[in-house]
Amino acid sequence: MIVDSSSVLDPVLLGRIGDLELVARILAEGLVSGLHRSPFHGYSAEFSQYRQYRPGDDLKYVDWKLVARTDRVYTKQFRETTNTAAMLVVDTSASMAFPDGPSSKLRYAIVASAALAHLISTQGDTVGLMTETQYLPAKAGRHHLRRILAGLSGMTGRDSWTPASLVRRAAERLGRRGLMFVFSDFYDDEDGTLAELRRASRLGHEIVVVQVISREELEFGYRRDVELVDLENGQRLAVDAKVARREYMDAVTAFLERCRLRAGAEGFQYQLMVTDTPHAHNLRTLLLARQ
Repeated sequence: MIVDSSSVLDPVLLGRIGDLELVARILAEGLVSGLHRSPFHGYSAEFSQYRQYRPGDDLKYVDWKLVARTDRVYTKQFRETTNTAAMLVVDTSASMAFPDGPSSKLRYAIVASAALAHLISTQGDTVGLMTETQYLPAKAGRHHLRRILAGLSGMTGRDSWTPASLVRRAAERLGRRGLMFVFSDFYDDEDGTLAELRRASRLGHEIVVVQVISREELEFGYRRDVELVDLENGQRLAVDAKVARREYMDAVTAFLERCRLRAGAEGFQYQLMVTDTPHAHNLRTLLLARQ
């Protein structure tokens, strides 16, 4: 029996491995073995030729400028292309650095993004990267994949981020209709981010919302008085953990459910990734949902 090697690697172990290319390859190869067909498909259509209008043809394909010049009605014919253009948008704000070390949300997102980049690139499609401080356009090829992995490897979680602006730039630079993965905890600017994701969708991009949350954030395991520190603005808050726990748990549950429902209402694919769950499991769930 062949054992999927990625299934025996826990998230913390993967987070500690410095060779991101190795980690990405291990995960991607394990994922491919369990899929019946590619989870990605072409989104673009290239102009091929004109054809004289026939009753029943969709009027949106009529070239009205050509009608004005020739007094004849022609429709545009398109040839579907098979290549996917994908963009990885990764939140590098300070909140993503929680908890500290190889089990952080950011490190989890980096490893998951690297595996997707490897999977997309090795099937001949293009992939790019967008963060607050760097941009790599969607390109194909092994050399470009290494640039993507190097960009991911150098990420650190600090300060804040501007999700709405970043999503807008990614959608515009992706150009033709493509596939956008957004990795974040989505703590910042919910409404603005949703509005830009909606705009990106209207441009023709398919949106995959990947919400990365740590187990510590889900369960609030503190039992005594504790001082909480906002990682992005330094604000401190002393709380009685016993009193605050129920209110906190209710708020987190409502927040995650709101994110899931709003994404679904817009037609986005939504995937919650908890950082103590193996990457292989979460990525396989995401890819199988696409099939």
